[in-house]
Amino acid sequence: MIYKVFYQEAKDSTPRREQTRALYLDIDAQTELEGRIIARQLVEEHTAYNIEFIELLSENHLEYEKTHADFSITEF
Repeated sequence: MIYKVFYQEAKDSTPRREQTRALYLDIDAQTELEGRIIARQLVEEHTAYNIEFIELLSENHLEYEKTHADFSITEF
């Protein structure tokens, strides 16, 4: 399952929509909730990012992201 993680690069500054970034993770999980938990743990262990939201991408949404966004799977 591919998850899109929205984040701010610094935890110590006020979040601003214009500064929100995204990364994509391929998570092997049994449920959507388990995948969100694993994604959050991975990002928190390997970065100092302030996580705003984690979203499971549907097949259609994933295809859209591949063609319209700076899409690449992040590996830790």
